[in-house]
Amino acid sequence: MKKVLVIAYYWPPAGGPGVQRWLKFVKYFRDFGVEPIVYVPENPHYPLIDRTFENDIPKDITIYKHRIFEPYRLAGLFSRKKTKRISSGIIRTKNQSVLERFMLWVRGNLFIPDARKYWVRPSIRFLYDVLEQERIGTIITTGPPHSVHLIGHYLKEFKKVKWIADFRDPWTSIGYHKKLKLTSLAKNRHKELERLVLTNADKIVVTSKITQLEFQRITKKPITVITNGYDNERSFHTKLDEKFTLSHIGSMLTGRNPKNLWKVLAELIKEDTAFAQTLQLQFIGVVGKDVLESLTEYGLEDFVEFIGYLPHNEVVPYQQKSQILLLTEIDSEETKGIIPGKLFEYMAAKRPILGIGPEGWEVADMVARTKTGAIFEHSSYFQLKNVLLNWYQQYQRQELSVSSENVKEYSRRELTRKLVEYI
Repeated sequence: MKKVLVIAYYWPPAGGPGVQRWLKFVKYFRDFGVEPIVYVPENPHYPLIDRTFENDIPKDITIYKHRIFEPYRLAGLFSRKKTKRISSGIIRTKNQSVLERFMLWVRGNLFIPDARKYWVRPSIRFLYDVLEQERIGTIITTGPPHSVHLIGHYLKEFKKVKWIADFRDPWTSIGYHKKLKLTSLAKNRHKELERLVLTNADKIVVTSKITQLEFQRITKKPITVITNGYDNERSFHTKLDEKFTLSHIGSMLTGRNPKNLWKVLAELIKEDTAFAQTLQLQFIGVVGKDVLESLTEYGLEDFVEFIGYLPHNEVVPYQQKSQILLLTEIDSEETKGIIPGKLFEYMAAKRPILGIGPEGWEVADMVARTKTGAIFEHSSYFQLKNVLLNWYQQYQRQELSVSSENVKEYSRRELTRKLVEYI
């Protein structure tokens, strides 16, 4: 088998969507003639923990670990809550404390490209011998954190290995980048490092067509789109909720707040007693303060169930039994190419997807092509209300479902096959 070294920061027991992409690739690599060797931090600072992901690690796989110094541990001495929020990419724009503003400035201007930069040099020295010992000819780096790509850059320079850079998210164009209070010097440095990686990697992998187009303006290196995917099949023995549930899985942060949806639901409650008796909103994960305030503003607080963060294996049943699965994204130009990982599990759950995001959102084309739901812009109102009414009437007849197509191409195993062909 061909050996490939995967260099990643997020790995079990880390929770959240960031860990799943390469955990699943590694899980299926051997099916396609690739022997994965993994390199991860020995003592990482993960904002979320989900030990159920450890069950997907191949039992006899080779995993190398090396210690990492993370400034977030020191920052946590001042405010553990704020540090955890910033380290996980959650940056609020309102009511920032002096400490938060200072921490953001430090994060953006002193830790370039990110606070995991201190893992780069020790990793290069450590992996130099690993490449020799394991006779590895291909390495793959995955970011964010994008400092991981610098490990690939220097290993390629010193060892002449083939290097593939995987971008789960964009670099300088991602929405939160503008919130880091960057000086012009820091902005330029981020741009320089982004160009360095894109022009020196042998091949590049991205998760959306929009990111592919963005990077093609910077580099002439081969770029392919391999999205995230799903790794669970729909259980047809799952009993659907008796109530008309709209469930959101994951973080419902302030910028993703679908105010027109709350307005539509509030009107439908007033117009239809039966609707009011059956509606239930479920939130599994973090819910932002502004979202909570909007729910109260529209009188929906009595229709809401807050479940909180759950391990991934406990989330899947909620996806499969909900009447409607809610997907939202920030309404901005920068988020058009952001494809939430939960989209693919929503597709696999075979429940109608109700998406609300920016104009030109790439998700809209994917949902339309697979016939798995309906996507609206944040400004939509009447069309949104009509679709919800139609779905509610189908629910009353116990006929609410989707006749999806082309979903299997997003299975993790199929995506791994595609990746191996590209490698």
